[in-house]
Amino acid sequence: MPTPGIVDAHHHVWDLAVRDQDWITGPELAPIRRTFTLDELAPELRAAGVDATVLVQTVTVAEETPELLALAGRGELVAGVVGWTDLTRPGVRDTLDRLRELPGGRHLVGIRHQVQGEPDPEWLLRPDVRRGLAAVADAGLVYDLVVLPHQLPACAKAAAEHPELTFVLDHLGKPPIASGGLAPWRDDIRALAALPNTVCKLSGMVTEADPSGWTVEDLRPYADTVVDAFGSARVMFGSDWPVCTLAATYHQVFDTARELVGGVDPHVFGETARRVYLSRVGGRNSRT
Repeated sequence: MPTPGIVDAHHHVWDLAVRDQDWITGPELAPIRRTFTLDELAPELRAAGVDATVLVQTVTVAEETPELLALAGRGELVAGVVGWTDLTRPGVRDTLDRLRELPGGRHLVGIRHQVQGEPDPEWLLRPDVRRGLAAVADAGLVYDLVVLPHQLPACAKAAAEHPELTFVLDHLGKPPIASGGLAPWRDDIRALAALPNTVCKLSGMVTEADPSGWTVEDLRPYADTVVDAFGSARVMFGSDWPVCTLAATYHQVFDTARELVGGVDPHVFGETARRVYLSRVGGRNSRT
């Protein structure tokens, strides 16, 4: 596989004619209650100089991941897929092996679950989930964390209990950017970053800010906290397209990330994603 340059480590696609996205409800999300395809995203990627992407699941439906893998297998744009499987069920490793045997299955690089929607703040520490996380590690995949700030302590505990598994924090753990609050999120980020098997995506900030009036300076304390805590070698850019379009264009998100890290940092905009995600394409494994 050719070595890509700039990598967008987090975006989505969905087709409402194939499956409902039941999380897209209410007037605030109405602008994205439509189908979004790779063909629509591709011009934005070319304009930003993005060479490869990581496509991330959106719903806890088993049928979605094979569809995303097939999409990755049909072209060169999507280099990796973060899919979903039910970690609480027995036989997770067998399920992951079957996914890798599907068309495009070599592009499976990680697993994610909407932990943010779980009422138990320590869902990640349940015995059945721990067993599932161990299976993800055994398969040589990473685990994406989509959580709310109050769930960050459980993330750190899970990462400490599974040092063999790389945990990738999506969207900075969704800090309260709109209100300007930093505590206790900042301390919890530092505790998570202290574990060497953790990585953070510089993504999802504009939709956690005031969607109609955010500025780069509103985002800066949160981006600075993450980069200082993890170091740029454990931070990666993700657009969170098309969710980001609720508050900004792709171009704005890309340029904002570049401004926040002082330019197109080679780690943030490519090297971290290649090491953490793309090195696993085809079943290869890599340390964080």
